Formats: sequence, structure tokens, C-alpha cells
Amino acid sequence: MREHVRTVALGANPRGDVELTRRFLERARAEGADAVALVGNLSAGGEAEEYAGLLRTLGDAGLPAFYVPGPDDAPVGRYLREAYNAEIVFPFIHGVHGTFAFGPGYVAFAGMGGEIVDEPTRAREEVENLRYPAWEAEYRLKILQELRDYQKVFLLGTRPAHKGLGEPGSEVLAELVNTYTPRLVLCGGESFERVMLGTSLVVQAGDLASGKFTLADLRKQEAREAGLQAPAPSGRYTEK
Repeated sequence: MREHVRTVALGANPRGDVELTRRFLERARAEGADAVALVGNLSAGGEAEEYAGLLRTLGDAGLPAFYVPGPDDAPVGRYLREAYNAEIVFPFIHGVHGTFAFGPGYVAFAGMGGEIVDEPTRAREEVENLRYPAWEAEYRLKILQELRDYQKVFLLGTRPAHKGLGEPGSEVLAELVNTYTPRLVLCGGESFERVMLGTSLVVQAGDLASGKFTLADLRKQEAREAGLQAPAPSGRYTEK
């Protein structure tokens, strides 16, 4: 196990693809990643077998790992049950949906998955899909007030807004980022992006299912895109 976290490999929306996730983890190790993060839809259909296979693959990699579910990972009970089972076997993998976990060194990983909406009266949903009012993210993560001296990494299902650049997203999450000033904010999207929000680097990873992932440097606050080549005729991805 690593003693410190410097490089985090970020993958988005694996959608239950165990083989693709295994390739991602192999590349992460080859690139010298100290930890891995998964954000977005972990499953294709919210089935327990999909979570179990994905999390077992994550645990077999032997790297500290942190993850949050996506909006399609419903009902939430199936995700939570399989996360609980996997983390008993692999104590170095951590679901941080609405909570936090410590990484190697003085780093706290915290997150909130699903779709996060700013409208305070919008109903939360955990059966048909995962959707939460942004105030719930604020409430669940207020424990971070007790971790002021830790470097922080956020995993978010919705990207924070950036008014200066006109980037869409959640304004409440942007305020949350400005309050706790994480070194990295990791989220998923259609393409790779990186932008500074105050003193925090917000990194959006391209879709893992399209063979893309991101490497983020915690110390330097830098990020670059990496990935796998297009699928070979066998249906397997080949390394670049």
C-alpha cells in the first residue's frame, strides 16, 4: 500500500463493464497512480451482480480506491449492500457517497454521488434514480469542518458551477468547494476538462466506457487525459 497519495487515476461511468474497469486499473498502476477514483454510473442496470463484479475487480487491483454512484445506480439499497459486502473483504476500497474516508497520508476523500440539484424543494429520489437537493450534500459533508488540517479530494456526481467561465453546474456545490477548499474536485462528464475554482482544481474525466480516464496530481494540482485504444476485433481494449 502507498504511504502517501500524489497521483489519482479517475474513471467515470464504468457502467458495470468489468473488463474495461480491469484495463483501467492496469493502466492506472502502470502510470504510477497512488489511488483510484470512480464517479458516475457504476452499473448498467442497477443490478447487485454488476456492483459485486465491479467492486471485486476494484479490490483485486490492490490500490486505495474511492467511489460514488451515478444517477442510474438505483435503487440505492442494492448499491449500498454490495458496497458494504465488498468493503469487508477489501478494506482499502471506500464508498464515499455522502461521507468521507481517509487515504494514505494526510488526505481525506469525500463525496456525493447521483444527480445534485440546487432547487431546495426538489424531491430527493433513491428508487428510480439517485437525485438529491444540494442542501443534503452540504448537510452530509459538514463533518469536514472537523478536518480542517487535512488535504481534501472531492468526488461529485454533478460538477460545481463556475460563474466566471460560464460553466454549467451546481452553484451550491461551488459554494461547498469554496468553503472547504479541496485540492482536487473529481467529477465525470462527456469530455476531459480542468479548471481552477478558487484554489481548487476541478477535473472532469471523459467517459471510461469510451476508453478515457484522467490522471490528477494532488501536489501540483495538474491533470492530464489518458486512456485506452479503441477496442480490438476481439472486443478487448488495447493499451496506448
